[in-house]
Amino acid sequence: MNDFKEIEPGGRPFVRAYLEFMLWFVGRAIQAASKVDDSVRREFAELPEGFTFALTAAPAGPSMVVGKDNAGKVKYLGRSIEGRNLNVKMTLKSMEGLFQLFTFRESTPIANARDRLFVEGNIPEACAAVRILDIVQVYLLPKPVAKLAIKRYPIWDLKRHSWNRAMVNLRAVIGF
Repeated sequence: MNDFKEIEPGGRPFVRAYLEFMLWFVGRAIQAASKVDDSVRREFAELPEGFTFALTAAPAGPSMVVGKDNAGKVKYLGRSIEGRNLNVKMTLKSMEGLFQLFTFRESTPIANARDRLFVEGNIPEACAAVRILDIVQVYLLPKPVAKLAIKRYPIWDLKRHSWNRAMVNLRAVIGF
């Protein structure tokens, strides 16, 4: 019986690299949207000073941490959740669940309904974080893809769809 070799699953390096890039870019886009979009600013204004939230995959998948400092500025704080005082931690059960979310085959409400998303922290603050993620996804994605990623596609004026979208993308790429 000891003749069988234990087989370990592969690490899926391309999936991990894609998710790390997407989380990095979305984190920077949240920071950029907080400077450009009034509704994102309002969502963050209602959150407490020093608020920090993270989106991650269990058990040791990629992460994104975004926080609001005491002056009210929103910053992308990096990939590491170790040693951080998080107000809200949204964890997907696996890297596969996070991949479903960021390949836009599944929206956040669907992931929650399918019991793939766990939230640690206050529910109203987690809902605000999801609303912010939805707004940012509308800015980053073309309309047909964004309709798959969020629950309802918003009706925005032309300035918000064009100018704000360009500014969010530009600021996310440049990093300011």
